[in-house]
Amino acid sequence: MNSARDTQGHGTHTSSTAAGNYVERASFFGYADGVARGMAPRARVAMYKVIWDEGRYASDVLAGMDQAVADGVDIISISMGFDEVPLYEDPVAIASFGAMEKGILVSSSAGNVGLRGGPLHNGIPWVLTVAAGNFDRTYAASLTLGDNKEKEQHVIVGRSMFPLNAWVKDETLIYNKTLSKCDSLKLLSEAPRGIIVCDDTGFLDDQMDVIDSVTNLAGAIFASKDPSRFDLESMSCPGVLISTTELDTIIDYIKSSDNPTATIKFQQTVTGKEVAPSVADYTSRGPSPNCPAVLKPDVMAPGSLVLASWIPNGYTATVGTNTLLSSEGFHLISGTSMACPHASGVAALLRGAHWEWSHAAIRSAMMTTANELDSSMMPIKDVGRNFTAASPLAMGAGHVVPNKAMDPGLVYDAAPQDYVSLLCSMNFTRSQIMTITRSKGYDCSESSSLDLNYPSFVAFYDKNVTTGVMLTHRFRRVVTNVGGAGARYEVKVVAPEGVKVAVWPKSLAFEKKNEQRDYNVEIVYPSDGKGRVLYGSIVWVEESGKHAVRSPIVVAPTSAGK
Repeated sequence: MNSARDTQGHGTHTSSTAAGNYVERASFFGYADGVARGMAPRARVAMYKVIWDEGRYASDVLAGMDQAVADGVDIISISMGFDEVPLYEDPVAIASFGAMEKGILVSSSAGNVGLRGGPLHNGIPWVLTVAAGNFDRTYAASLTLGDNKEKEQHVIVGRSMFPLNAWVKDETLIYNKTLSKCDSLKLLSEAPRGIIVCDDTGFLDDQMDVIDSVTNLAGAIFASKDPSRFDLESMSCPGVLISTTELDTIIDYIKSSDNPTATIKFQQTVTGKEVAPSVADYTSRGPSPNCPAVLKPDVMAPGSLVLASWIPNGYTATVGTNTLLSSEGFHLISGTSMACPHASGVAALLRGAHWEWSHAAIRSAMMTTANELDSSMMPIKDVGRNFTAASPLAMGAGHVVPNKAMDPGLVYDAAPQDYVSLLCSMNFTRSQIMTITRSKGYDCSESSSLDLNYPSFVAFYDKNVTTGVMLTHRFRRVVTNVGGAGARYEVKVVAPEGVKVAVWPKSLAFEKKNEQRDYNVEIVYPSDGKGRVLYGSIVWVEESGKHAVRSPIVVAPTSAGK
């Protein structure tokens, strides 16, 4: 289609997430029903189509972003990236440098390779790089054991995305060790009508594929040791996913009943029951392969099963072998592509509230006010690492908190020349640097340094070096007071395990707004033979208690993220 109209749905979803207007009675086949809106619903949207059915070309991406800059946009949201290309060959890096020169913040997705070994993309020092998180809304079906004649009925709420307003009512539960592997189309096709109870074999997707092809079953119950690991974007059979503990309850009921039956009701939405946020297992991890000296990603935003607009002729669900259109015009999908426009919308709100802020100030405000704790007031967990505490290489500074970002107290600013000085320290040729800057107005005559004025700190070690060798890394930072006059801040250091962190001076005083102060950091750390990623933070706390300006510290092996 030779027009800017979206033919796939991805661009519609991301744009409406960033700045879609209010829509009542929005849902995805009854799931997540309510009033939908984007992060900045009063913002104007300009969509630039740079990917076509014929493929993606760097020249189109570069041209589209350049046109956005020429048109005078305030924020660019780009939910895609180019993997394993240097900065001087990356059209997003080149175009976003030009945007940055005009004061435009570029918000980008980190990528979806998770822990499979690939690096994050868009690890570009002058953009905002956004990781994806899970939040406390799940899509469910209620499973009731027994029929209405029984005195007590046990109700289990499991996960489901079956897209029909249907009941599987008072059907016989089927369980035996042979059938319940749910891996044989032949055996299941010969089973009597009922709800098949599937064991946790570790092959959930394969089991669902088999059940989809069986026509004689009324429904299915799937099990997993940890159902929260699965972002079920669809479920084409009338099924429900439960925990293995709940599976044991069902098996006990089947064994104790002469006529074990169950009813499944779909299109349930559950909020506020799970600890959130958590780092999605699919989100790509840092450090940046293009510039490891700048910690990436920057922040995390909601990315899993996000409800947003979809194209009217795009298929969004299946029932058996039949595909369905979303009658409401919405879809639930997951990815850092969905997280990015959340952050983009927040950036638009900050731009509206603070026209005088630079791109770096907006990014800094979002990073230093991000939350590293979940709803239980414990460190945010990483689903991909068995729910252990998430490191900044997975979530950046933490989960974005829009209201706090409006008033961060202090910001870390950066100008175009600061990025050029960084490039000059990266052993690029003059030609390569000019490819990025597209200008002869910059040169490397000024001091070059990998130490960019950034609201985070990262130091690396070679895990193959003898354990116990102590390394030292020094940083200098400049902060600008965007809060009130007469502010005084004291430093609070949470040092990574086995790492010494010194900060001087220990206090910063500001007589007036927009005044700047600098400080120094020295990190002394061992070469850890285990290759561990260690992390902590530096927090500047205002004496009044109004502001706490937090920056993550990471000590990691050079192989981290590979």
